[in-house]
Amino acid sequence: MKTKNSEGYCAIGVFRGKTEHNIGTLWRSAYILGAAYIFTVEKKYKKQSSDVVRAWSRIPLFHYKSFDDLLNNIPHDCRLIGVEMDESASFLHEFEHPKRAIYILGAENEGLPKELLDKCHFVIKLPGNSSLNAGVAGSIVLHDRASKIPTSLPPNHTEG
Repeated sequence: MKTKNSEGYCAIGVFRGKTEHNIGTLWRSAYILGAAYIFTVEKKYKKQSSDVVRAWSRIPLFHYKSFDDLLNNIPHDCRLIGVEMDESASFLHEFEHPKRAIYILGAENEGLPKELLDKCHFVIKLPGNSSLNAGVAGSIVLHDRASKIPTSLPPNHTEG
């Protein structure tokens, strides 16, 4: 018998996010697509009034003061995956998601610094020739994970 977490879990967050709207979109997508939590690094987020599914009451948001703070708090045996338009990155559609994963995105037009990417277990990229905002890119990554690991969605999961 499979337990609720027998297929693992994931979390997703943004490094130096630019806009609260992008974090709000990501939070809602994270809830709908089965993430365990979301996070920010080096920039706090304030709840949006447009959060109609009340994602803040359903999955937690953590704030890390620095990237080292995030690294010091990664759960045991969890893989850190950078999402970045980088030549060395694997395309998302070819990527096999690990059971326990933390995805980190950078702010659009800035991305993730090289020193941060060097500490990731994997780096993945989305197709295209320009960056997407963090909320959209993160939603695509979570959808890809949910489609490849369908048991990652909570049982009887509903949007509202």
